[in-house]
Amino acid sequence: MPRTEPDTASVTERLRLRAPAKINLALHVTGRRADGYHLLDSLVVFTRFGDELEIGPAAADSFHVQGPLATGVPTDASNLVIKARDAIRQAQGVRGPLALRLTKNLPPASGIGGGSSDAAACLAGMAKGDLAEIGLRLGADLPMCLAAEPLRARGIGERIELLPGFPALSLVLANPGVEVPTSEIFRRLPSPDNAPLPGLPEGDVVEWLRGTRNDLQAPAIAYAPQIGECLDMLERSGADFARMSGSGATCFGVFADDDAAERAAERMRTEKGSWFVVATQSHASGTFRRRIEP
Repeated sequence: MPRTEPDTASVTERLRLRAPAKINLALHVTGRRADGYHLLDSLVVFTRFGDELEIGPAAADSFHVQGPLATGVPTDASNLVIKARDAIRQAQGVRGPLALRLTKNLPPASGIGGGSSDAAACLAGMAKGDLAEIGLRLGADLPMCLAAEPLRARGIGERIELLPGFPALSLVLANPGVEVPTSEIFRRLPSPDNAPLPGLPEGDVVEWLRGTRNDLQAPAIAYAPQIGECLDMLERSGADFARMSGSGATCFGVFADDDAAERAAERMRTEKGSWFVVATQSHASGTFRRRIEP
């Protein structure tokens, strides 16, 4: 089959792009492939709070990380943003050097897809069209983060079903500052073969969540008991529902409204000053806009 050269393109203006947190409201592990990848069935939303990526033409390539949680974030080729930039260049022939500036507001490696969301912003800013296949080569979370809408993800994360009419949720995100290695949590999973999600919610989301699970939560708490403390504090602060996201250690609480979430976040920050705690809201279906207008 003849090789088709990619259409070339270039970034001609400075873009500011949102990279929202990814929250697994429910995460069922339903199997394991022969290559070791676990099969998931997850309901996912994305928050208004997140990182921000600036992309612009430059005289030479550069990558700078700033923001309250920039410390320790790699700026070399191991960062998913750089991997995304290079993948698009190879796949679509994007021309010209770029200046990339990442503002890091989300804790890295914490179960809320920060690095994947940053890479998704880079892919979306550099190229057009269906980027899910390119994203999947970089990580299983990338197709979800490219969509950035309420969705159900199955397989290893590549089978995406958008959920029309899903409401915004008032949330508090909290992380006790403990590192939780994803591979270790999956290793501690009692069984990879568990029941999938029930029928998707048609009414009260919190009531539906009570009939679901995060199969990684118990192994993560056994590894890092601070996660259990975080969940308890969310519940004591008035959450209607609390759960860990992904493989941890970030937890979320669903609150009755934004005011209740703000009050709870302030109370938790006062009590646990070293923790990452923020009140935010998830995007309802059809409301996410990647670009931040000047």
